[in-house]
Amino acid sequence: MKSDTNQRGSNTILFQNQLAKPARMVVVATMSETAPKRENMWANLGFNIILPMLLLSKGEAWLSSVPPWGVLIIALAFPIGYFIYDLKERKKANGFSIIGFISVLLTGGIGLLKLSPMVFAIKETAVPLIFGVAVVASLKTKKPLIRMMLYNPSVMDVDKVDRALDTEEKRNGFNKLMVNCTWIIAASFLVSATLNFFITRIVVTTDPNIDQAAFTAEIGRQGFITWIVLTLATLPLMVFAMYKLFKGIKELTGYGLEDVILDAKKDKKEAVEANNSAE
Repeated sequence: MKSDTNQRGSNTILFQNQLAKPARMVVVATMSETAPKRENMWANLGFNIILPMLLLSKGEAWLSSVPPWGVLIIALAFPIGYFIYDLKERKKANGFSIIGFISVLLTGGIGLLKLSPMVFAIKETAVPLIFGVAVVASLKTKKPLIRMMLYNPSVMDVDKVDRALDTEEKRNGFNKLMVNCTWIIAASFLVSATLNFFITRIVVTTDPNIDQAAFTAEIGRQGFITWIVLTLATLPLMVFAMYKLFKGIKELTGYGLEDVILDAKKDKKEAVEANNSAE
């Protein structure tokens, strides 16, 4: 009798394990299927900013048989094409592509209309200034831009942090933290706008009505110098904002950097191990 009872118990456990096995496999498969692909930073910069601006500055020399408006269309094709590709791959709108499209359109449009260097300087100043104002203004909305820029579910385990904010005091502390980080990011945009104006006024001096080729070359030079200077000037502020964010998360939840940053390789390894154990 005792042997029969043990046998029935073993069969029951085996049956339950067999039932659980498909469920575990479905969970693992679902995790791997729904996990969004990471953005490629270099592809973002290349297709949305570097290649289009390079075409605008060197297009007339490289594509001598193509009219200026044709060069602009080719330059615009890069951010548009990458936007469509990234939307298909990641199922998310690429903000870099939108920014790149607007920037290339404005820069190329100013060149085609042969507007003064001052108009170009105003454009270069206005773009980061608008983003800085938008970041601060978005604090009053349900989806602040700071969450997309720093507190992003594609970069960190947002759900894990949110679950740890289990008291009103912690949630209020986290909201204050996000506000502080927002102002730091806004300051980086203000620095960017200020430097953009002065660099543009120093580098871009030729009236396009007098010498279109020189004006175009100066725009290309300005873009290169601006990219280097702004990276060196604003990167410390961005890093400081991230430091403040992770330090605040540590104080509020006890989670360190390694606890909240997503690791694609680690996730894949864990999924494979879970699938193997399920088999």
